[in-house]
Amino acid sequence: MANGGVLLPIIQSTYKSPGFLANGHLQTIYPFLFRRIKGVTYKRERISTPDEDFLDLDWSKLQSSDSLLILSHGLEGSSKRNYILGMVKLFNQNNIDCLAWNYRSCSGDMNKKKIFYHHGMIEDLETVIQHVLALKKYKKIFLVGFSLGGNITCNYLGKKGKNLPKEIKGASVFSTPFDLFSAAKFFHKRKFNKVYIYRFLRSLKKKIMMRDELLADLKLNEFKIRKIKNFHQWDELITAPLHGFKNKNEYYEKSCSKTILGKIKIPTLLVNAKNDPFLGPGCFPIQEALENPNIFLEIPEGGGHCGFTSFENKPFYWSEIRTLDFFNSFSLPD
Repeated sequence: MANGGVLLPIIQSTYKSPGFLANGHLQTIYPFLFRRIKGVTYKRERISTPDEDFLDLDWSKLQSSDSLLILSHGLEGSSKRNYILGMVKLFNQNNIDCLAWNYRSCSGDMNKKKIFYHHGMIEDLETVIQHVLALKKYKKIFLVGFSLGGNITCNYLGKKGKNLPKEIKGASVFSTPFDLFSAAKFFHKRKFNKVYIYRFLRSLKKKIMMRDELLADLKLNEFKIRKIKNFHQWDELITAPLHGFKNKNEYYEKSCSKTILGKIKIPTLLVNAKNDPFLGPGCFPIQEALENPNIFLEIPEGGGHCGFTSFENKPFYWSEIRTLDFFNSFSLPD
């Protein structure tokens, strides 16, 4: 909501980071190190995919709700990330069931097929949504995505366009690299980002080295994997060939959700902080928001990457309150 309750394409953000979190790095790292969400209990369901793999879905259900929030996490995240748990806790308190799904290899169990997940891979989100629709329980479904999950969410919404299931009423995404070329260039240019790169690659390398058949297909070995130092190399040597792209440039081009934002047909809130250490200038889709009345872009001065720390509505962060407010502005249950 903005300017007297009217939704505008470019929203003047109300978010202000706590003063002791002086920059985007601190605002990114603080929640990861110090935030703990208690009181969320999941019930896990494993479903099959059309290619005979599996997905692990973590449900947090109420006694009686006809509305559901589906949450998509970030790179090497899971349903247990605090930015997911905080959203689940708040929406449960507002009579909304929640489903936090885990990407292939992210649930704690390694998947079976010779693929993982990536920014443009909407097929698994489609599988989750079709599984939910088959339950014939939910009249209203909302989507939330973080970082890579934001890209997956927007790619899904854009590619479905007018064919989006009628039950899906709205979406909200945070810290999304809408332009992968811009994000990759910016991310690798900043020196401190080596800390994030090391952490992500350490997790990804551990997974790929568990799969001898993948290494054989890619003509790689552990020595070559260990020599990978950045995402340009990782996406060129692994992500692209593993998922059917010629190279990383084709992967980035075909997986950028920025190019498809114009086809989104439901109210969708995009929130990217100006000081996000992961996002380049191309990741702030101002023109796309101006051209599509369904897109609402909010660019707070601070917030970092999947941060948005606040202490005004403990234990909830601003991003969670903002999402609830956005959905409430047009289509939440009474």
